[in-house]
Amino acid sequence: MLETLKKDVCAIAKRAQKDGLCKHKSGNFSARDPETGYVVITPTSVDRELLTPRDMVVMDLDANVLENLSGFKPTSESLMHLMIYRQKPDAVAIAHTHSAFATTFALLNKPIPAIVYEVANLGLSKARIPVAPYGRPGTPDLANSVIESCKEADCFLLEKHGAVAVDNRDIYEAYLKAAYIEELAELYHHALTANNGKEPDCFPQEELQKWEYPAEIKFPNK
Repeated sequence: MLETLKKDVCAIAKRAQKDGLCKHKSGNFSARDPETGYVVITPTSVDRELLTPRDMVVMDLDANVLENLSGFKPTSESLMHLMIYRQKPDAVAIAHTHSAFATTFALLNKPIPAIVYEVANLGLSKARIPVAPYGRPGTPDLANSVIESCKEADCFLLEKHGAVAVDNRDIYEAYLKAAYIEELAELYHHALTANNGKEPDCFPQEELQKWEYPAEIKFPNK
């Protein structure tokens, strides 16, 4: 069932560990099939070095496990993934990481402002990566805590926890957003450190919304 999505989610889970965005079995990833609405999600507490597509778990949006060929349980934070899909019906992929710089700002409950223009691609509506209030991992509280933040942006932090990126194309794009969250958090940290804690200038939302592909680039007629 949903073999292509299983392969994609498995590949990204392994890549996240290799890239350092997730360590020690932390973080989780999922992709939703637009036709069935079913969600392919990573299992809980499995070494990513040993993870295979067969180990992925298939669920519906009501948290029913439909397939777990290896006998594994889905991540304990499945309820959060399912809540995001319910709040954002066009979303098809979620990457939840515990990357170091992003998690540092999550610990501080500090949103990350739009200090570089690349954040125009992160689905922000208030020129910032917001912080969802604390919810204990593995509980409905965590799932409910993300409702407002996921309405505000495709990328947000989880207080005292980590980062989340959502995309409406595929899991690879969701992962790319997660990588950008970490890069932005690192730049923000360095800017604050270099400037003795003074906030750097940031872009207003109106400026971010003006981006468009340059009309001056011309293509041959086909």
